[in-house]
Amino acid sequence: MRVVFVALVAVALLCAGQRKELEVAANQPWTDSGLDLKAGDSVTISASGSIQFDAAHSSGPEGLARAWTDLLMQYPVTNAGRGALIGRFGDHPAARAFLIGAQIKKTVPIDSQLFLGINQQSGQSAAAGSYHVVIEVTKGTAAAANVAMRVSLLTQQMLDQIPTRVTDALGNLGDRVNFVIVGSQEKMQTALADAGWVVVDKTKRDAVLHGLLTSLSREAYLMMPMSPLELFGRVQDFGYAQADPLRVVESRHHFRIWKAPFTDGGEEVWAGAGTHDVGFDKDSRNNGITHRIDPATDGERDYIGQGLQDTGLVAKEEYMMATNPVREAKTATGSGFTSDGRTLVIYLQP
Repeated sequence: MRVVFVALVAVALLCAGQRKELEVAANQPWTDSGLDLKAGDSVTISASGSIQFDAAHSSGPEGLARAWTDLLMQYPVTNAGRGALIGRFGDHPAARAFLIGAQIKKTVPIDSQLFLGINQQSGQSAAAGSYHVVIEVTKGTAAAANVAMRVSLLTQQMLDQIPTRVTDALGNLGDRVNFVIVGSQEKMQTALADAGWVVVDKTKRDAVLHGLLTSLSREAYLMMPMSPLELFGRVQDFGYAQADPLRVVESRHHFRIWKAPFTDGGEEVWAGAGTHDVGFDKDSRNNGITHRIDPATDGERDYIGQGLQDTGLVAKEEYMMATNPVREAKTATGSGFTSDGRTLVIYLQP
């Protein structure tokens, strides 16, 4: 009887959730909370205390008010103040940091671990001190149905209707089409926004205007224009990017995406070409300056997929191989790249 009672108490505590207190040191990049969370759990995070950057600058969990010099800083959360308490679910390159501040309540998007950190520039002298953090977890309920089983899967015939490479205005073959998203435009844009992607400007005029506006509002600027490339006989419908402030000029994750001229089970199909800019190179077409991409393009494909998976809005991901896969080629500007030839297909929740 005692064993049954103890078991019932354990179940009750598990259902009620858990509470944990810890110190988040300012001189550590990330602190593992030690909590293994499930999709649907609710976490309330509260913080107190202060950290000291120098004799004149101390910060609470909400962070310091942003200054003009912040445009030169590379913060994990670009629109949050220096020294703010931040968090992320997961410990991989595509995991997106979010602002916690003095308190936040969030629903956990996927099964993951919670990490806590300080919003400060990598490589900069770290602050001293720590924040005292209290985490309360309320367990969520398991999904009633397997969403992944309800998606309409892309067929080989559909995949082969998508050109394997994009072209420039002169018809030169360029980047490989390395991922596909199945879902409405609204769902796609919501998932990409949740994964930390921003829409880039289409023209230099837009870039100048947005650059002025974001400077005046003291926000980091990510939306530098992306050159037009073509698929299905037209330039990209959207361009998306992720990068550190200002370094977007030199280094950024980015992709172009086009709506396909067919649907999958009534859902829109989007074909994307993603590459990671890692520096500058000579454009073989005109000897001008262009971005140099990481030649191992599969890394960017998988980075995009992992980031979307982290939003909790993806029902299923799978790899498919086109009938005539591209494993090695050159971009329109002359840079070489390699691939295993697979295309990542990402199905958003129906």
